Amino acid sequence: MNINELQMSVGGGSEARQSAITEMLRSRDFITVEELAERFAVATQTIRRDLGALCDSGIARRRHGGVERVRLDKNLSFGDRRVLNRDAKQSIAAAVAARVRDGESVALGIGTTPQCVAEALLGHKRLKIVTNNLPLALIVGQNSDFALSIAGGAVRGGDLDVCSPAFFTTYKVDVAIFGVAGVDPDGSLLDFSEEEVRVREAMLRNCRRSYLVVDSSKFARPAHVHGGRIEDVTALFCEAEPPAGIRRILDLSGVEFVRCPVAPPLSVGLG
Repeated sequence: MNINELQMSVGGGSEARQSAITEMLRSRDFITVEELAERFAVATQTIRRDLGALCDSGIARRRHGGVERVRLDKNLSFGDRRVLNRDAKQSIAAAVAARVRDGESVALGIGTTPQCVAEALLGHKRLKIVTNNLPLALIVGQNSDFALSIAGGAVRGGDLDVCSPAFFTTYKVDVAIFGVAGVDPDGSLLDFSEEEVRVREAMLRNCRRSYLVVDSSKFARPAHVHGGRIEDVTALFCEAEPPAGIRRILDLSGVEFVRCPVAPPLSVGLG
C-alpha cells in the first residue's frame, strides 16, 4: 500500500471510500472485494457494504467476487450523484465562491456541483439567491442573511427540482452558476432532458456573468439533449485541464478557464 492509499484509509469513512471506489471504476472494468479491502485496510465485510451502496445507487454492478463498472450514459438521482468526484466538486465550489462578492445576486442551477457551491457560499453576506432546486434551497436557507427565492410548480422526483424557465426570466442576476450532464468534444453542452436545457438557457440569458461548473468526468459523459455551447459562458471551472479540443475552443472564444486542483491529502503520522 502506498502512502496516499494509507492516508485515505486512515482518514476516510464510508463516503470517502465509496467516492474513491467510484473513481477507480472510471478506469477499471472490474475490481475485487479482496483488492479493495487491502487497499483501504478494512475488513471485506466493510467493503461489501460500500459496494452494496454503490450498486443500489446504480454506479456499480455486482459480479462474483467484486463489482464491475456501469456506463454512466443515463442520469442518476441527485442523491446518488453526491458520491461521484466529491473532492473535485468541493474544490470547484471553493474557487467559484471566491469569485462571488457579498451582496450579489446569484442564480444556482440543479446538480451536485452547484449544491457544493451553495455550501461554499454560506460564509458570504447579503446574497440574493434564486434557484429551482429544493435541496440547494435548504442549504442556502441556513444563512438568515440571504434573500432566497425558489421556483414553484411540479417537483421532479430524484433531482427534486422545478423545471420552470419562466422563473429565471423574472430576475437579472449578477452571476448564474450551473452544471451540465456532459460536454461534447465539439463544445456542445449536453443534458438528459429538454426541460433542463430550457432552464439552463434561461439562466444564461438573464445574468451578467455565467459560471459553468463541471468535473472532468463530464468531458467523457454522453447525454443526448443539446442546448448551447461552451463558448457561451463567462468562465469554465474544472479540477483538471480539459481535453485539447475543448481548450482550443475556450482560448479562441475568450472564455476564462479556471483550474481548481484538488488539494492533496493531509499527512498522517506513521509512527
